[in-house]
Amino acid sequence: MKTLVKWFLSAAALLAVAYLYGGVQISSFSSALIAALVIGLFNMILRPVLVVLTLPVTIISLGLFLFVINALMFWAAAGVLDGFHVNGFGAALLGSLIYSAFGVLIDSAIERLFLQQ
Repeated sequence: MKTLVKWFLSAAALLAVAYLYGGVQISSFSSALIAALVIGLFNMILRPVLVVLTLPVTIISLGLFLFVINALMFWAAAGVLDGFHVNGFGAALLGSLIYSAFGVLIDSAIERLFLQQ
C-alpha cells in the first residue's frame, strides 16, 4: 500500500513540476504515472552505476555532480517516454530539483502516515 501511495504522489508531483515550470510538459495523469515509474526505475538501476563511475568528479565537485546525475535520470526518462517532455538539460536540472524537493515532502508525509498505523 505504501508503494502505491508513493507512486501516485510522485505522479502528482510530476504534474506539479509541469504546472510550476514551463520547461517540463506532461500530457496526462497516466503519462505522469508512467514517468514516475520510469524515473524510479532509472534511479534504482542506473543511478548507482553512474554514481560509482563518476565518483572522482563527484568528490572534486564536493557532491554537486550528483545534481547532474539526477538531471540526467530525469532527462533520460523524458527521452524514452511519450507524453513527458523536457526542454533540454537546463530544464531537466531545474525540473529534477523541484521534483526532488517534492520527493522529500512525499517521503516525510508517507513516513508520518504509515508510522501511526
